[in-house]
Amino acid sequence: MNKSNFGFKLNRTVFFPASFLIFLSTGLTLLFVDKASNFFSVTQELVSKNLGWFYILGVNFFLFFMIYIAFSKYGKLRIGGSKAKPEFKNSSWFSMLFSAGMGIGLLYFSISEPLTHFINPPLGDGGNVEAASKAMKFTFLHWGLHIWGIYALVGLSLAYFTYTRGLPLTLRSVFYPFLGEKIYGIWGDIIDIFAVLATLFGLSTTLGYGVTQIAAGLNYVFGIPNTQWTQVLSIGLITFIATISVVSGVHKGVRFLSEWNIRITVILLVLILILGPTLFIFKSYIQNIGAYLTTFFELSTWTESYTNNNWQMSWTITYWGWWIAWSPFVGIFMARISKGRQIKEFILSVLIIPTLFIFLWMTTFGGAAIHDALLGETSVSQAVINNADISLFVFFENYPFTTLLNLVAIILVISFFVTSSDSGSLVVDSLTSGGAEVTPKIQRVFWAVIEGSIAAVLLIGGGLEALQTVSIVSAFPFTIILFLMCYSLYVGLKEDYKILELTETKLKD
Repeated sequence: MNKSNFGFKLNRTVFFPASFLIFLSTGLTLLFVDKASNFFSVTQELVSKNLGWFYILGVNFFLFFMIYIAFSKYGKLRIGGSKAKPEFKNSSWFSMLFSAGMGIGLLYFSISEPLTHFINPPLGDGGNVEAASKAMKFTFLHWGLHIWGIYALVGLSLAYFTYTRGLPLTLRSVFYPFLGEKIYGIWGDIIDIFAVLATLFGLSTTLGYGVTQIAAGLNYVFGIPNTQWTQVLSIGLITFIATISVVSGVHKGVRFLSEWNIRITVILLVLILILGPTLFIFKSYIQNIGAYLTTFFELSTWTESYTNNNWQMSWTITYWGWWIAWSPFVGIFMARISKGRQIKEFILSVLIIPTLFIFLWMTTFGGAAIHDALLGETSVSQAVINNADISLFVFFENYPFTTLLNLVAIILVISFFVTSSDSGSLVVDSLTSGGAEVTPKIQRVFWAVIEGSIAAVLLIGGGLEALQTVSIVSAFPFTIILFLMCYSLYVGLKEDYKILELTETKLKD
């Protein structure tokens, strides 16, 4: 570990190369805005068409590997050793998991995605009952078990090698079983650099979605002009709030905001459940889960082989790239708060609890919007077609207390923006400081500012398409790392289970 002259506590061989690549890419984007926009468009199409199958293979493998580990003999091992105790109570733990792992995207896509699939489904005609069922199945695919399988893999691997093996809280530690002491050399540096880039660009994508929705909401509710500069100024203001939170650390700012996120989320959910088509929502919730499970293998392995459209490029492949790019951030943050959890408890909690909640959320908002569309209400559908950023706010027009609902939604998006930024800053800080859990405050502030700056530059240089592209591209090398991570985790668990068996045998004797 080195300490720079600027008061930073960091691993220079990760910090400086990662920072250079970030400044280079964002600088070139600002200098060549028009060319950058075209480059992002071409690159996104190229990567999606040629590597989409690889992402689909990967996310399925990671999910089933996690299910295997949970129900295998390794599931009874405990993160941090047999005597380790959880650091956070269950409610705080779940709040932080959910806020870091989902947040802004859940609000942005809760109306726009189900309605988009309902209007223009990838297969068959749109606007009918069959299209409604397909729309919810594809939405559940993109927001269901696969996401949390990726997060569980990274989170468990990092938590286990950090707290059970006593290695630094960085991605390189996961590869100790077959790299050994080499994790402290160039190979470990390369792994952590890729993790920093994937994390920052994955975060920027989420922040980009959030700020476009915030700006659209402010315009729709208060008439504030929705311009690119409004979005950039919003990023700056919210990044400032995030720096205050990140300086407070995990136990204060991050935990406090995460718990309030969940409270506000539940309040908004209950309001729509009460004010909306309540019976329809509960009935369709059960039916949607059943449809998702019965067509799970068909949906999750569909590669668009026998069609000529590019639907998957814009949706499934973009999502898988986004979640993979997002996984170092969520995984390290999960690891940071999960010491003392049993492996089976960790995996099943991460897979099932958020998934069921998200499915209820998507059914409540997206399902209710489709229900209205089937009855002839077209305003929300038109909003999705013309400007998806305002779809949530147009949806609220059909309910009492519209202004209150709009305000709650804007506050929630801002709050999720802040928690994503501050927890992301803590994660990148850990990666670039060699796994240190306590670092100078100025260092955490630096990364919070960098995250906001990347999101602003990419919005200027190519809009959301630019953000999607960098997520997809940065996810490719990290997908390979995740495959290696599965092997490394398996080897590590196998070694420690043998030690556990020997210990139990000696105690019996």
